[in-house]
Amino acid sequence: MCQLLTTLIFVAIAIFHLPTKKYIATHPGLSIVAIIITFGTLIALACCDDLRRKTPTNFILLCIFTVAESFLVAVSVTRYYPDQVLMALGLTTLICFGLTIFALQTKVDFTVMGGFLMIAALILLVGSIVAIFFPGKLMTLIIASAGAIIFSLYLIYDTQMMMGGDHKYSISPEEYIFAALNLYVDIINIFMYILAIIGASSDD
Repeated sequence: MCQLLTTLIFVAIAIFHLPTKKYIATHPGLSIVAIIITFGTLIALACCDDLRRKTPTNFILLCIFTVAESFLVAVSVTRYYPDQVLMALGLTTLICFGLTIFALQTKVDFTVMGGFLMIAALILLVGSIVAIFFPGKLMTLIIASAGAIIFSLYLIYDTQMMMGGDHKYSISPEEYIFAALNLYVDIINIFMYILAIIGASSDD
C-alpha cells in the first residue's frame, strides 16, 4: 500500500504541477539514472537471496526501487492527458480489486503457471521491441492489451504464491519483501498498459 501511495503522489505531482512537469521534460538524464537504479535494485532483490531476506537491507532496497520506479511512472504519465491518467487509475483499481478477490476465492491453482507466464512475458518483450520499428495505434493496442492480460494473470499468480495454503507452490515467509515487490510491479504494469490502451484509443 505504501508503495502504491508513493507512486500515486509522484504521478499527481507530475500531471498537476506544471513546473515539475517542465523540469522532467528538460532533464531526461534523471530518467536514465532512475532506470539504472530500478534495474539494479530489482536484480539485487531477485537474484540475491541474502539481500532480499536480510533486514533492513531488503526494506531499504525496496524503498529505493519504489522511489525510482515511481519517478519513471511519473515521467511516463506526462505524455497523457490528466483525464486519461485518472481513468486508467480508476480502471486499474477496479481490475486489481476484482483479480485479488478472484485469486482468494477461486479453486484454480495459478501457482503452477509460472513457466507459462515467464514465456508469455518474454514473448511480450520481443513484441514490444518489434513494435518500436513498426509504430502505430494498432500495434500499441495489441501490445498493451497483451501486456494487461499477462500482468493480470501475474497478479493472480503472485497473490496465490503469497497466500500459500492448498496451492502447489508458495513464497517463504522470509520472502515477504520480494512478494511485495512482485505485487507492486504487477499493479504498475497493469496501470501502464491500461493507460497505453486509453491513449491509443483516443482520437487525438
